Amino acid sequence: MKEIKEQLLTGERAEYNKHNIKYIDTTFADGESPLKECSDIELNNCIFKWKYPLWYSKNIKVYNTTWLDTARSGVWYTKNISVYDSIIAAPKQFRRCENVTLENVTIPNAQEFLWTTKDVNIKNVTASGDYFLMNSENVSIDNLKLNGNYCFDGAKHVRIKNSILNSKDSFWNTEDVVVENSTIIGEYLGWNGKNLTFINCVIDSEQGMCYIDNIKMINCKLLNTNLCFELCKDIDANIDSNIDSVKNPISGKITANKIGEIILDKEMIDPSKTIIETKD
Repeated sequence: MKEIKEQLLTGERAEYNKHNIKYIDTTFADGESPLKECSDIELNNCIFKWKYPLWYSKNIKVYNTTWLDTARSGVWYTKNISVYDSIIAAPKQFRRCENVTLENVTIPNAQEFLWTTKDVNIKNVTASGDYFLMNSENVSIDNLKLNGNYCFDGAKHVRIKNSILNSKDSFWNTEDVVVENSTIIGEYLGWNGKNLTFINCVIDSEQGMCYIDNIKMINCKLLNTNLCFELCKDIDANIDSNIDSVKNPISGKITANKIGEIILDKEMIDPSKTIIETKD
């Protein structure tokens, strides 16, 4: 593999359609799309300063590299890219990509990050920004610290563990989601979702878990949560805390330490189809 070291590369498409090259201590400065249509590229301790650095590329490995905030929309339509021990400071990264790995990565501006991307692996990532992982599929996450609203909207086949999500209206329109040993802080969690499972989670949600088909909650705590499970079907919820209020569940079973208020409108639902039990 050819090596390029300590270079300042400028101009549009500076390294267009290059293959089998290792870039070391190299800066991609002014000029759009420096590594467009490239393959089998390794980047180590590099800097991206301008837009669209990696479009339509494949087989990319990145180490100790920084995307400045001006390197917007940096990775689109790219397959097989792994990023380790790096900082990505520009928004709108990783759109319509396939097979993306991020490990030990800091993302201070994660606006519209990882949209419509398949086969995503995230480990030890800190991110801040709205609409994280919208409409993506086959997502595996371990130790994500996310501060940003509307995460995972429309995502499918998602597995999350050991994470902290501070996100208003997370998991809307999702399908086949499992979250374990995590903390979720938000308002309207999971609306319009299908097949959602939460295991050993702490959830602070103003009016979460509504309009969901098939929701399972195992040993979870629901803090400051009211009017939950509204028009949910096939509920299996074992809650290890109090719930402020429950409203109009369609079917299933809800168990909690205590429920402050239970609202059952017989004109909208059949109360006999839901079992509600309290441990007190």
